Amino acid sequence: MMNVNIEKCIGCGQCVKDCFASTIELVNGKANINNDNCIKCGHCIAICPKEAVSIDEYNMEEVKKYNKDEFSVDPDNLLNFIKFRRSVRKFKDKPVEEEKIHKIIEAGRYTETGANAQDVSFTVVREGIQELKGLAIESLKEKGENLLNNLTPETMHYQMFAEMWIKMHEEFKASPKEKDNLFHNAPALIVVTADSEVNGALASSNMELMTNALGLGTFLCGFFVIAAEDNKKIMELLGVKEGKKIVTCMVVGYPGVKYFRTVPRKEADINWR
Repeated sequence: MMNVNIEKCIGCGQCVKDCFASTIELVNGKANINNDNCIKCGHCIAICPKEAVSIDEYNMEEVKKYNKDEFSVDPDNLLNFIKFRRSVRKFKDKPVEEEKIHKIIEAGRYTETGANAQDVSFTVVREGIQELKGLAIESLKEKGENLLNNLTPETMHYQMFAEMWIKMHEEFKASPKEKDNLFHNAPALIVVTADSEVNGALASSNMELMTNALGLGTFLCGFFVIAAEDNKKIMELLGVKEGKKIVTCMVVGYPGVKYFRTVPRKEADINWR
């Protein structure tokens, strides 16, 4: 429940103007919040000059006052940071500290969600990676065989992946711990689930940037997302909640490779109107 401390409220109306859901009005010169329609986005908490607004359902101790030195990011540095990002598929044999995993998840937790749904969840896999890998590779093999047995003009471009999945399965069966072309022997996974794929993808993007900022490497394993689709064993092993779908699987570890420069990209496709 959103609360307004009427002793602190000066009736400036900033929260009223900034409320997207139009659930705040001034009553007798004080802010009054209609909690029935409020989406609890927290804009009123952030904009109030007198710290008069609070919420019961979240931890108000997490609220930080804006400080330019601590909150500002140089735009050119940020752009270079994004440009230098690489998907890492070679990892050191070194565990990822739990505090770093928590910080990566914090970056996802604070990412915006549509209508402030906050529907994104995170499953950290460390001890169970080998079991999860076996289920995923088995699933990919079956999907690959099905594709090859039912090729159509529309699915021909998936033939390469189908053959790759079957080969991955053969190599994994021959040497389960040495041949890992799925998670590349990384020490940790963060599986991102959500009701909305957009919300999950946005969270994953910020989490990836935090991963790099912490000196770690990651890639988003699309093969695992395909393997998990309609796979009851994988969903049960991960404890995916009813109604949620796996959006990304972040493979996380210390990079076993070093990059020296950014790479080129196609020109931006911009349509000015």
